[in-house]
Amino acid sequence: MAQTVGRNMAAPLLFLNLLMYIIVVGLASWNLNHFINGQTNYPGVAGNGATPYFLIFAILAGVIGVASKLAGGNHIRAWRSDSLAAAAASAVVAWAVTALAFGLACKEIHVGGHRGWRLRVLEGFIIVLAFTQLLYLLLLHAGVFSSKYGPGYRDTEYGPRARDRDGEGWGHWDQGLSRGGNEK
Repeated sequence: MAQTVGRNMAAPLLFLNLLMYIIVVGLASWNLNHFINGQTNYPGVAGNGATPYFLIFAILAGVIGVASKLAGGNHIRAWRSDSLAAAAASAVVAWAVTALAFGLACKEIHVGGHRGWRLRVLEGFIIVLAFTQLLYLLLLHAGVFSSKYGPGYRDTEYGPRARDRDGEGWGHWDQGLSRGGNEK
């Protein structure tokens, strides 16, 4: 039971982030569509000079975040070091793009002007996601500190240091062939 502490903490956060990223994709695509069509006087759309950049990075963060959560769901299901690599790598990329969108949201708030309610809600979701995605990323890497929080990076059941059933190491091919064939 102690092996699932990290999984039990990461799974609800993964689901929450997935829902929030789906909402971000919907809001960002709606706002970007109306912004491209020139309907900035439409209720809920207006913005300032930072709005087009913010919308592009928000929709990019949303799409990458959803894809990251799919890899994260696979890792939560398998809970092994090899699935951790894919989940952690995609989570880092999703957090980086979300952090860029977070910076643009802060710039858009700082510049001011009239922003519609949908744009303000999108800014809020991006700001919250920047922190929850970082927390999710830290939970994924908690196995580095203790194996009770996750699979970590120290599993030796496969790879160059793995042992065969006889206890002999594999991967020492430069010392001559030790398993049948043309021995020296």
